[in-house]
Amino acid sequence: MDLLTVSGLGLAERGRTVLEPLSFGQRAGQRLALAGESGAGKSTLLQLIAGLVQPSSGTVHVAGRRVRGPAEVLVAGHPGVAYLSQRSELPQHLRVEQVLRYAQARPAADAPALFALCRIDHLLANRTDQLSGGEQQRVALARLLLGAPQLLLLDEPFSSLDRTHKRQLRAVLEDVGARLGITCVLVSHDAADTLPWADEILVLRRGQLVQQGPPAQLYRQPADAYTAALFGDYYLVRGADRQALTAAAPGPPAPGTALLVRPEDLRLGAPGTGAAGTVRAVRFMGSHYELEIQLANATVRLPAATAALAPGDAAHVALAPGSGWEVADDGEVEA
Repeated sequence: MDLLTVSGLGLAERGRTVLEPLSFGQRAGQRLALAGESGAGKSTLLQLIAGLVQPSSGTVHVAGRRVRGPAEVLVAGHPGVAYLSQRSELPQHLRVEQVLRYAQARPAADAPALFALCRIDHLLANRTDQLSGGEQQRVALARLLLGAPQLLLLDEPFSSLDRTHKRQLRAVLEDVGARLGITCVLVSHDAADTLPWADEILVLRRGQLVQQGPPAQLYRQPADAYTAALFGDYYLVRGADRQALTAAAPGPPAPGTALLVRPEDLRLGAPGTGAAGTVRAVRFMGSHYELEIQLANATVRLPAATAALAPGDAAHVALAPGSGWEVADDGEVEA
C-alpha cells in the first residue's frame, strides 16, 4: 500500500490552470523527486501535498488519511507531514537548543542521535542568527524531524547553499531515509540533486506531468528534449550526421524524429567511420579532456582521455553501441 496517494490533483487560480490534474503514488521509504524548469508547478504540487494550498480538484491521502486544505482546517498542514521550505525560517535570537526543545515530540533520549545525524550537535549553544545558511537549514530540518513525521517534503533545500553545505545536507538526507525510515519528496532544479538520490522522478512542464520513471530511464530515454535538458547536456543529431552515426542501425529512422545523444555516448572513431568533422577546440577539464568537434550539421563536445588531437585536425565521431534515443523533432536546437 502506498504511503502517499495523489488522485486527480489540480489547481486553477483566477481562471488560469496552474497544475493539470495528475495522479501518482509513493511507497513508504521510496525517494521521490519532482523536476522541471522554474514555474513548472513543482513547489505548488508540494504545497498541495502538504495541505498548505487548497486544490481545485482531486485528493491527497497520507497513510490512508485525506489531507485537508487550508479552506477546511483552522491551521494549515497535516499530521505526520513535514514541509521544509527554501528558507529555514527559524526564530531569531534564540539558542539552537531552545528552538529544538520547543519542537520535541520524540522521546528525549532520541534527541542526541538525531542532532548528530543532522550534523548540528556542536551548534546547540549558538544563537540562530549566528548560524550560516547551511547550518540554519540543518537546524530547521532537525526541528521538523523531532516531530516524528512519516512524510518529509523538501522544497529546493539546496538552492541557497554553497558546495560544502550542499554536500553536508545531501549526506543528512541520505541518513534520514536510511536510519529514520522517513519517506521523502524532493523538489530540485539541479540534476546533481535528483539523479543520484531519487528512486523515481516526476517531470513537470507548465503544470503538466511529462514523464515519470526511475532516474536512469529519464536520463537515457527522455520523452523529449525538455526532459533531456533537465538532467544534463545532450545533442539532437539530424540529417547527414545522424545517417553517418547510425549507418549500422537496422531500418530507417522514424519520420519527424531526431536522435538524442549524451556527450558520453560519443567517442572518437577510426578514419572513414562515423560522422566526419573538424576539431575546433581542446579543453582540459581536470579528470579528462573535452574535444569540440564541428560536424556537418552540429557542434558536439565529447570526453577524451588524452589530447591526441589539436584544433584544425580531422576527426571522426562514433556512437557507442546501444546509445542514442529517438525523440520528436520539433525544431528545437541542440543544447
